[in-house]
Amino acid sequence: MYEKMQAIGLLTRRSARVFRNPPPSLLNLVSMDSCCEFSSLRRGFHSAAFFSRNMHEGFSNVELFNRKDTIQIPPVSIMASSRLFSSEAPESGNASAADETVKEIYDKLLDSIAKRRTAPPNAWMWSLIAKCSTTEDVKLLFDILPKLRAFRLSNLRIPNDFNSALCRAVTQACVRAGAVDFGMKALWKHNLYGLTPDIGCAHQLLLHAKQHNDAKLMVKVIKVLMKNYIPLQPGTVDILFSICCNTDRWDLISKNGKRFVKSGVSLRQTSFDMWMEFAAKKGDVESLWKIENWRSQAMKKHSVSTGFSCAKGFLLEHKPESAAAIIQVLYQTVSDLKRPSTTVELQKLVSEWPLDVIKHQNDDNRKAFAAALQTDISELISALQSLGVRENVTPVQFGENRPISA
Repeated sequence: MYEKMQAIGLLTRRSARVFRNPPPSLLNLVSMDSCCEFSSLRRGFHSAAFFSRNMHEGFSNVELFNRKDTIQIPPVSIMASSRLFSSEAPESGNASAADETVKEIYDKLLDSIAKRRTAPPNAWMWSLIAKCSTTEDVKLLFDILPKLRAFRLSNLRIPNDFNSALCRAVTQACVRAGAVDFGMKALWKHNLYGLTPDIGCAHQLLLHAKQHNDAKLMVKVIKVLMKNYIPLQPGTVDILFSICCNTDRWDLISKNGKRFVKSGVSLRQTSFDMWMEFAAKKGDVESLWKIENWRSQAMKKHSVSTGFSCAKGFLLEHKPESAAAIIQVLYQTVSDLKRPSTTVELQKLVSEWPLDVIKHQNDDNRKAFAAALQTDISELISALQSLGVRENVTPVQFGENRPISA
């Protein structure tokens, strides 16, 4: 009914235009008498008021040809909006979609692009990604991705790859399903799946490696990032350094840290905290001062962690007075809110850190190193007292049974 009324309105408007401005070809085909009849018809047509519209109660009254026929229709805008837009899917459709398996969604996508040759809704792909929970599910996902990419290119003329948000979701699905090898494929810039890798995809894999203390996976991710020229972010370095510290891989943090600094990656304060603390724990004084030099170029002030790492470096060099001086500066410059954390770090320096650093010494030199370190810590505490830093700390004992109190 609505289409019929639209056709009537279109015919009426075209007829009115023809009668108002007849084309020359029409005038040449009629005689003078016909032209006179045409003019009278035109005058009579206008005097009878061809049509009029009166809007009331949400409807339009269209009166055609001398007001003899009246048709009442709803406004076009209301009908068009109801036909062309739908903000929500039917409830039954939502319920059925929630119950669908990955294989069922995969079959729907494949049927749409391979048989019916129509673009499937984006929601189908996102639903498939969200439901992936096993390696078999991920295999189906990576089977449909190149097919959908080819369909977009050949039928929809869309040469661009999928956006980075979808790539991150795919990587997260791989991690969730335990299919890390498939997740690594999402980091390749030139891949068959239409994925657009970025550093966010790598973070998904690195966080998985951190959760499981998997240094081997971390190394794999770093290699793929380097090969594909994906720039690292400061947050990436934080994750890498935390994995190295948790797995006691000083070789990895030392090697990659130097590479990151030389390549211009901006390191956060937290990265320098972990790096310098690890160097002090290993007793590698030379590396500690190199890291301190890079840190001083990147930021002016010490954090509590980097300050105590430098104090540990002075103790390793048998300079307890220099260690006491830097600790005094920390106590003078630190805010009241961070004062308790400073006391905690001082207690760790005299009780926990000596045991850690002694473990990393050679067996032949371990006893002599422990005795010298105990003497230096005693002198440190005395120097702190003379500088006005009076904290109740209890250092660890290596040879004596009596604790040294500040």
